[in-house]
Amino acid sequence: MRHEKHFFNSFLFAVLTGICLSALLVGTFNPFYSTAEAARRRGVHSKKRSVSVTEGKASFYSGQFHGRKTANGETFNMDNLTAAHPSLPFGTWVKVTNLSNGKDVIVRINDRGPFVKGRIIDLSVSAAKVIGIMQSGIVQVKLEAIKALPSAFVAG
Repeated sequence: MRHEKHFFNSFLFAVLTGICLSALLVGTFNPFYSTAEAARRRGVHSKKRSVSVTEGKASFYSGQFHGRKTANGETFNMDNLTAAHPSLPFGTWVKVTNLSNGKDVIVRINDRGPFVKGRIIDLSVSAAKVIGIMQSGIVQVKLEAIKALPSAFVAG
């Protein structure tokens, strides 16, 4: 009885190993590929296109938050192009366009907020300067969540 049980376990192990090895050789499954490599192997090309568009009011963080921890654990730097959004995943790149003057900026979500009803995003001071909302403090914007990292940030 013990011999049969040992034989069955060895047989099962050999079959599973054979399936995994054949799948690796064919290229349908490889646990060592990243998802980007897997998409490239299947011919799926990641293009820089928006996944969602929203309009609403934007504001900016005041300087009092400079140096404090953000919701994702980073230290907030008002000179970086970052923003707070209530639900987008941390690390999401978002194109923010000021609808009154057409200026736009691309920011990375690294915090939660804003916590004021009617607002959809809080920008860092640096991002607010780029799109020209320092005077008014609140402005109507369009948000476009970017799927891929913008090439301007990749190139430097």
